[in-house]
Amino acid sequence: MNRTCVQCGGIVLAIGLVIGGVTFSNRIQPAFGDVAQADKASSGPHYTVLETEGHNLVVTDNSTDTLYFYTVDKGKAPGSDLHLRAKVDLKQVGKPTITPVEVNIQK
Repeated sequence: MNRTCVQCGGIVLAIGLVIGGVTFSNRIQPAFGDVAQADKASSGPHYTVLETEGHNLVVTDNSTDTLYFYTVDKGKAPGSDLHLRAKVDLKQVGKPTITPVEVNIQK
């Protein structure tokens, strides 16, 4: 064999390996939608604290897409017991209006 055939064979082999690697690596990974559901259900924190100042707390439940608002009773010092005041379904995001579910509004 001459030197040109050996070089061409090496180039063809390298290109074939790259194409095969790309083809089979895509088959190993699940579809994007499946990854999002699997990550949402199994990994990451269940709750995310968005804001806290000692007298209020805003938390998102990542598994149910719900935002919770807690605050102390009127006239109580920061650090007192926090009470659930309202929650919002975050699946409503993008609509013209979002209606919170009133749980325990202070008068």
